[in-house]
Amino acid sequence: MSDENKMIIVTTPTVPEKKITRTLGLVRGNTIRARHVGKDIMAAMRNLVGGEVTEYAKLLAESREQALDRMVEQAEALGANAVIGLQFQTSVVMGGAAEMMAYGTAVAVE
Repeated sequence: MSDENKMIIVTTPTVPEKKITRTLGLVRGNTIRARHVGKDIMAAMRNLVGGEVTEYAKLLAESREQALDRMVEQAEALGANAVIGLQFQTSVVMGGAAEMMAYGTAVAVE
């Protein structure tokens, strides 16, 4: 996708300096990730001494990007060139595994 055709994604209900011409509906993308035993050991050690748990921060960042990519694919399939009202949500599916979801409203703007 070229820069001028790039999907616009905002957390706001409107896109500044753009007019929403069509609302295409809810779009979402999700991923479920499980923790890795090796990373759990490193995180437990870091928990003892304090500091950022970089192993989990990286896992969550990757999960957000994948959920966002899947949401954008769904928006493109509807013919959208923007998603408004973007939100992320996470939930525990089972011990050691969590879902990351990105969702918003697919729209056409000009």
